[in-house]
Amino acid sequence: MYEQNAVITTFNSQRNYTSLENNVTAASDIPKKNLSNEEVKFTTDTYSYLKRNPNFKKLSQDDISFFQSILPSNGLIIENDNNYDDLAPYNIDWLRIHRGKSKLVAKPKTTEQVSNIVKYCNEKKLAIVPQGGNTGLVGGGTPIFDEIIISTKNLNQIREFDPITGCILEILDNYLAERGHLMPLDIGSKGSCHIGGNVATNAGGVRYLRYGSLHGSILGLEVVLPDGTILDNLSTLRKDNTGYDIKQLFIGSEGTLGIITGVSILAPTRHKAVNVAVLGLNSFKNVQDAFITSKEMLTEILSAFEFWDVLSFKLVKTHLAQSIKFPLEDEYPFYALIETGGSNKDHDEEKLSDFLETVMAKGIVENGVIAQDNTQMKSLWSIREGIPDACMKVGSAYFYDISIPVSVMYKIVEDVTSRLKNAGLFGKNVMDVIGFGHIGDGNLHLSITSKTYSLEIIRLIESCIREWTDKYKGSLSAEHGLGLIKAKILDHSKPKVMVDIMRQIKHNIDPNGIMNPYKFFPYQ
Repeated sequence: MYEQNAVITTFNSQRNYTSLENNVTAASDIPKKNLSNEEVKFTTDTYSYLKRNPNFKKLSQDDISFFQSILPSNGLIIENDNNYDDLAPYNIDWLRIHRGKSKLVAKPKTTEQVSNIVKYCNEKKLAIVPQGGNTGLVGGGTPIFDEIIISTKNLNQIREFDPITGCILEILDNYLAERGHLMPLDIGSKGSCHIGGNVATNAGGVRYLRYGSLHGSILGLEVVLPDGTILDNLSTLRKDNTGYDIKQLFIGSEGTLGIITGVSILAPTRHKAVNVAVLGLNSFKNVQDAFITSKEMLTEILSAFEFWDVLSFKLVKTHLAQSIKFPLEDEYPFYALIETGGSNKDHDEEKLSDFLETVMAKGIVENGVIAQDNTQMKSLWSIREGIPDACMKVGSAYFYDISIPVSVMYKIVEDVTSRLKNAGLFGKNVMDVIGFGHIGDGNLHLSITSKTYSLEIIRLIESCIREWTDKYKGSLSAEHGLGLIKAKILDHSKPKVMVDIMRQIKHNIDPNGIMNPYKFFPYQ
């Protein structure tokens, strides 16, 4: 199926490009579990193996004076006796389990400002943490010690749109919708995450099944390197076979090699006909069979195939029920959401109806509903996208995303549940173990809710996950990255020669190690 694509270039208000107002809810404004900022433990108290690099300079008044010469007063947040609450949303992550000790947040508006700040920090050996929407799940976007936070919140301009060839993700998608195109990336936190952070973490999302990884959608990047050099590679070429594809180094680098300040991304044509259906199923085997059948019958229009279990559904129903309408009256052990996108409404609806008739006639699906309008589509999607928020309402939540063969994907959920019960943790601290995610690309989101955050729970979960991924040659991080939480598993997840090459790249590009230290390589 042929799709017309366009190129959108984002970030940096330095030039005369279209300006957008950021009118969405920030991640720091989303209601979380009932912990005051002071009750969130410092990351260094939780991870005692972390030691501040003595080579890093501590912030001085001279440094503050320099930053004040670069940025206006509203572009800086500097620690004092009265502004703890201003710094807290930057020092504390979305999960509210990591808390840094940064004393300064810089919010530059131009690439040149970023360059000047980073160059100065490199010369003075001041450590840096680049931060976008702060919606990450692995502790990669918050400081550990007193690193300076460089926030990209003000790098939120769309530079140009070419229909032939730092913004909030949802703003970009809305901007493109007005021009008949869409972002190839769609994730639950789209209302607050930043496209630069999405690229830095190589975010996956629900459209991966159709459009693949950002590695294939990104045409060019603008990156500020650790020495302040601006790498200008905002290419819009589809094909360029001249040497190493340098931009790929920064996709998924999580701010350890530089700060992404501009992105050129391929934007597919928006589908004229979109349909969404939710199915009720009795077993995970049925989920697999429904997916196989969808690939056979909906081949060219299948955009997403998501699943969640009944415990996920109950969490959403309990904690987000006021804002969500539930389409199926009866509860089922598993649910699947299918989205199709094409150019012919009648054709697509007929194919989806034929699919539903087939899977129900074969006993694969017990019940199903097709959305009748955009409002119902959003309501169906809100169930799937509301699961992480629902988990956060319980107390503490542990989110793991792994790649593993679909045939054994849900068995790991059952195994983790069994081990937590055998360890006597279930019902005392642990509340639920749930599974949901992207069937289309073999990506399971394993989530555990508990009353309080516990390293004992983490050790047991991660031991189990490592066994399963080792056995089936899976990945311990399918789309959330390594950050801090998974940094120690790098040596176990890739061959030594690959890890050595990664370390060499890090050292060559960032010899002073100032960019997002203690992430990726915790002992650097």
